[in-house]
Amino acid sequence: MAETDAGGGLTYAEAGVDIDAGNALVERLKALVRATRRPGADAEIGGFGGLFDLKAAGFVDPVLVAANDGVGTKLKIAIETGLHDTIGIDLVAMSVNDVVVQGAEPLFFLDYFACGKLSGDTAYEVVKGIATGCMEAGCALIGGETAEMPGMYADGDYDLAGFAVGAAERGKLLPRRDVKAGDVLFGLASSGVHSNGYSLVRRIVARSGVSLEAPAPFEPQKSLGRALLAPTRLYVRPLIATLKAADGVKALAHITGGGLPDNLPRVLPDGLGARIDLSAIAVPPVFRWLAQAGGVAEAEMLRTFNCGVGMVVVAAAEAADAIEASLKAEGETVARIGVIESITAADDPVRFDGALKLSA
Repeated sequence: MAETDAGGGLTYAEAGVDIDAGNALVERLKALVRATRRPGADAEIGGFGGLFDLKAAGFVDPVLVAANDGVGTKLKIAIETGLHDTIGIDLVAMSVNDVVVQGAEPLFFLDYFACGKLSGDTAYEVVKGIATGCMEAGCALIGGETAEMPGMYADGDYDLAGFAVGAAERGKLLPRRDVKAGDVLFGLASSGVHSNGYSLVRRIVARSGVSLEAPAPFEPQKSLGRALLAPTRLYVRPLIATLKAADGVKALAHITGGGLPDNLPRVLPDGLGARIDLSAIAVPPVFRWLAQAGGVAEAEMLRTFNCGVGMVVVAAAEAADAIEASLKAEGETVARIGVIESITAADDPVRFDGALKLSA
């Protein structure tokens, strides 16, 4: 594209926005997007809006559930290392995991990619990860926005936001109203730090003096940057399968920023709390390294990170064995980490016994 017109006037390209590059990127992305097709969506992009047919997806009397999120300063590690192939999985996971905890099946996803100067290769890698996440979650990528904004972002920087919509048949939404004392708490293993707490992670990395290109102290077969970019686990398919196969799941909690203390109370009725046995949690090596390298206290670890539990399932005691078996059959690593108990207004809604295994 020419930078000036025949009369010497300014052009959009000279201002830093290349429309042709954006159009070329859309063409490159079409095959990735088509791969996310599912009943209800043809997953074509290029129009002004994406369509989804709830009837074609098999719903009779659905309630829609929507969620949006980003990936925070985990992006800085992707940008600094030039490793952009998994951050899109994080983007999908952060929203679809929030949809499924309401008992809803994620149906479609839209992304927003903003940058100072569009790099088609970087954007392609990011969206390739988004498409991978959508396929794993069973939702269609039906649209998105690429915004090139010179002066807003430094060259090489970009930001992401994601938007997921799901549905559940009326009456099947979670949490259920019959959560009660004695219900069992299962923790589903995380894949690592997921996408919360990276402002602290980056401070710890700087304090440790370990380069992002050096072998990770807790996973030496990978670079530290690659290890810290392990994508957020997607819990959608195992949870949807378990909800269909076993009755008795009363609530689900996605353990994100705020950890167990802040996220579990969001799905519990007044007068009920959770008692967690910290010794039952298998703490991944990355958290042991972060705690030791940063001198981070256990209470701060629990309020900042998932510490090894990315999802909590609240199960009726009489159905606990069947639910545990279903989750394991779907490939989840499951641990009984606690119970629901009655509390007073003066009690903490989440109380801990034992200690996290933060030392080697």
